[in-house]
Amino acid sequence: MLELKHVGYVAEDDTEILSDVSLSINERFVAITGPNGGGKSTLAKLISGIYMPTSGQILLDGIDITHMSITDRANLGISYAFQQPVRFKGLRVRDLLRLAAGKDTTLAQACDYLSEVGLCARDYIDRELNDSLSGGELKRIEIAMVLARGTKLSVFDEPEAGIDLWSFQNLIRVFEKMYEETRGNILIISHQERILNIADKIVVIREGKVDRVGSREEILPGLLKSADTGNTVCDLLTQKAMS
Repeated sequence: MLELKHVGYVAEDDTEILSDVSLSINERFVAITGPNGGGKSTLAKLISGIYMPTSGQILLDGIDITHMSITDRANLGISYAFQQPVRFKGLRVRDLLRLAAGKDTTLAQACDYLSEVGLCARDYIDRELNDSLSGGELKRIEIAMVLARGTKLSVFDEPEAGIDLWSFQNLIRVFEKMYEETRGNILIISHQERILNIADKIVVIREGKVDRVGSREEILPGLLKSADTGNTVCDLLTQKAMS
């Protein structure tokens, strides 16, 4: 279980990004949504260790990880997939998958991971992770990497970005298989209704705070029928779905 207790984050320019965020995450799929600029991606980076909170506490299975490094958190079982995947010049796709798995992954196993995310293994297994790969290709390779790791908590920041030609149903199937194999928790940052519709719990972050939290049945209808006149989650879902 992941627990956040009164977590806050203030940027270097003294801008408060998150304030007093308290959450418990123990469900299979948890989706975090909300208007742009609300602090969703920052929260994901705090959980993974890319950023350190300026207040509060983060616990993983009762262990205080608040000030642990990315490496230490990874060793405890946290995976993180960036909204914009990192390029590793000189590293091949098969090398990255082996590093992610943390063991001597066979070529057949590496190819299976690529096939799971809709890539022809023959065309990609020896490709270098450089500018020759598109953002969408890198995104799928990164999802394959998280699949290879098989950790207790997998955090995805807008995993649907850049994979327009790959069906949402396949993406959802990857998440389901990941859960079946690891029984770990999957935390997804997303605006897409089709992603939110598979969540066991939905957390709405607005202006750096938890605006709403509950089951899909409790939260999603309200998001889709929101009558707010400002930058609503409903508006955001519609804009993202149309883009």
